[in-house]
Amino acid sequence: MSYGTTFPLWRAAAGTAWADYVCHAFVEQMADGSLPRAAYLRYLVQDYLFLVHFSRAWALAVTKAETLDEMRACAATVQALLNDEMHLHVQTCAAEGISEADLFAATEAPQNIAYTRYVLDAGHSGDFLDLLAALAPCVLGYGEIGARLAVGAGAGKTPFADWIATYSGAEYQRTCREVGALIDAAVAHRLGPTPQTSPRWPRLCARFQTATRLEVDFWTMGLSG
Repeated sequence: MSYGTTFPLWRAAAGTAWADYVCHAFVEQMADGSLPRAAYLRYLVQDYLFLVHFSRAWALAVTKAETLDEMRACAATVQALLNDEMHLHVQTCAAEGISEADLFAATEAPQNIAYTRYVLDAGHSGDFLDLLAALAPCVLGYGEIGARLAVGAGAGKTPFADWIATYSGAEYQRTCREVGALIDAAVAHRLGPTPQTSPRWPRLCARFQTATRLEVDFWTMGLSG
């Protein structure tokens, strides 16, 4: 699993927040199958709403981009979110009697509002790199979690095997590699070959860490209701 060179640096800079996110109790309970179904459905409903705003944030990235390659990569991510990733949520919830109209009309949890508006604000108040740093924990973190859970002993037996298969699957892992390459190219284009020496670097690391902490809160919301 390799999502480029910038992501590992941002992940390391996030400190313990990264482990709190990717090894959260919600994640571990999905892995061993002990997560209550109600908690999973609560999370899926909120994550559907999250992905609506996340798609808007990636669309904003198209307008913040400086090259056609950046624009194409961001537009492709919007496509993947709207037409692929959200399908898991719609399909699973439909089996529980929750329609897509119900999903779209659901009330956003405060943790959802805090996270999605932070990401959108990073894009509106900052530049392309600010937005990518705020977007990266979700995209790449889910790829990391999915890949790890897929090699677990109970990956195919847990009731949440569809979730694991979605984020460990070839399609999503390809998206992660493409996003990692997009981040690397964007950083090199704007900050040069040694981005860690740029005065911008600490702020980008802080953006990534804040978004990671908001991911932790999102999992906690799923568990606690």
